[in-house]
Amino acid sequence: MRKTLSLALAATAVAAATISGASAATPDTVTAAPDSPAPDSLQWGPCPKKAASRNADAARLECATLDVPLDYRDPDGRQIEIAVSRLASKDPSKRRGVLLTNPGGPGVSGLDYPAQLADAGPPKDVLDSYDVIGFDPRGAGRSTPVTCDLTPQQQARGNFPPYAHTAADVTKEASYARTIAEQCATSRTAWMLPHTTTANTARDMDRIRAALGEPKASYLGASYGSYLGAVYTTMFPKRSDRIVLDSNMGPGGYDLANFRLLGRGMEDRFPDFAAYAAAHPDYGLGTTPKQVTAKFFELVKRLDAEPVGDVDGTVLRGLTFESLYIEGLLPRLAKDWQALDQGKPLTTPPPQISENFLASHFYVTCGDSRWPGKVLDYQRNAAIDRLKYPMLGGSTGNIKPCAYWPDSRVEPPVKIGDRGPSNVLMVQNERDPGTPLVGAMKTRRAFGDRATMVTADQGGHGVYPFGRNTCANNTVTAFLTTGQRPAEDLACAAEPNK
Repeated sequence: MRKTLSLALAATAVAAATISGASAATPDTVTAAPDSPAPDSLQWGPCPKKAASRNADAARLECATLDVPLDYRDPDGRQIEIAVSRLASKDPSKRRGVLLTNPGGPGVSGLDYPAQLADAGPPKDVLDSYDVIGFDPRGAGRSTPVTCDLTPQQQARGNFPPYAHTAADVTKEASYARTIAEQCATSRTAWMLPHTTTANTARDMDRIRAALGEPKASYLGASYGSYLGAVYTTMFPKRSDRIVLDSNMGPGGYDLANFRLLGRGMEDRFPDFAAYAAAHPDYGLGTTPKQVTAKFFELVKRLDAEPVGDVDGTVLRGLTFESLYIEGLLPRLAKDWQALDQGKPLTTPPPQISENFLASHFYVTCGDSRWPGKVLDYQRNAAIDRLKYPMLGGSTGNIKPCAYWPDSRVEPPVKIGDRGPSNVLMVQNERDPGTPLVGAMKTRRAFGDRATMVTADQGGHGVYPFGRNTCANNTVTAFLTTGQRPAEDLACAAEPNK
């Protein structure tokens, strides 16, 4: 069986473990969370063992659950459960509020993210200033979960279509995409399908804020979490305090346009790896970036013709793309290339992706926005993207289950705009494979005067606090602790590796 590539779009969490108005309602209106819960009405207790990070801060992490409406149009109707965590400030005299967090996804658990953030070493002033709040978004993890009843083979396929070399490849994938969509639509949790959206997750966040007894909430979110934060502060501008959006998606979230941008992201980031491999000729991948780039295309062609174990050309593309997220993974990527070039299997198999992650990912990405439903559209997209972004474009242009998603959406996507206070700080690597700079700039323009943007001349996915650029990190810390932002957009120069 040949595995296709899959993406874990929460690279900040991986890094910690490894090295204007709203949609169907105006902001802060009836769909907002009422402030009826008593202050800190959550019942805190020990966290589930699987939700605890392996660091000292995990021992301080507390967990609770909160019931929220499945459908906010019917607030007294069916309820679902949201799992919430808290890393309380060690210095109550310095505490100024709560900092809601999200590591990305969609579909990724965020319950242990506060402990991961603390383990990454943000300044003590940040951790003293806030109770850091994590949560599993609706549908994911220990919140009321969703499923698509995916088989082990389907889980191995991941959430990313194979590289389409021809129009026939798109037609072949269309049958698989339709099957996944039908399984999601007929699963035992299909009742959650229309309501598992970013807008409703933002409403859940406001319920968490209210349950904590806070008039406002600050926020730190990365990758997809940047879009979730953008939606939250658009829907609830008066309840938003200091909003940090890291590694920013475009203003449409994880829609078709942003998915296709991943091809651009790989092209932006790959030269960093090519330079690294060329500077270490012992890997045998080339002595110049141009030679390393040529080796990539030689390898994927060879592996498509004759895979090494489960690794074909599509898997190598995915392995390379995912490794580009984190600077510390470049040496391992070079070793993987070296092994495959010699016909040897990989020493580290790719991690298994949970069924719930994949199902939740499909529910949100397909539920947030409408994707074209004609195979011809994707054949055209794949042909265009293969030419523009040959490293990954055949995959990013290919068809996904969203093409066959049930037309059960209850509201249009949230439109990110410039209405609200100037309280948004965007932070972005210039060469981010997962959320390319070109998409982040579109979100920056959509926010207008609400936002200030900090770019760092470095590659990888995730800036704060996992990145090494002190200019960018210090700017975020100053905003979270003092509320001060740069007067205008700031470009942080490259800094040497430490």
